[in-house]
Amino acid sequence: KRKGTANARMPQKVLWIRRMRVLRRLLRRYREAKKIDKHLYHELYMKCKGNGFKNKRVLMEHIHKRKAEKARSKMLSDQAEARRNKVKEARKRREDRIAQKRAELIKSFAKDDEA
Repeated sequence: KRKGTANARMPQKVLWIRRMRVLRRLLRRYREAKKIDKHLYHELYMKCKGNGFKNKRVLMEHIHKRKAEKARSKMLSDQAEARRNKVKEARKRREDRIAQKRAELIKSFAKDDEA
């Protein structure tokens, strides 16, 4: 037979403290291992404090998802930057080519006028 409520037998506060310690320890280790930067650390720390994560597994999944999202956005921005540079170079080459043709045309007209 059980004597006492569930909260008397295993207080919710103790469970909460254990969970916070586990989550905060994980965040601290990830930050020290440079797996997350200080900005993401602070954001996740505050989410943990506000009961945003049920357990360690959920927190780890969230971290991996955020890192993958960040890597994807960085890759896309790098691709866009490369595309912009490529277009800029092509435009410059085209303008140089047109200027050269124009100069040759003017030179040929000048020769025709002399003769």
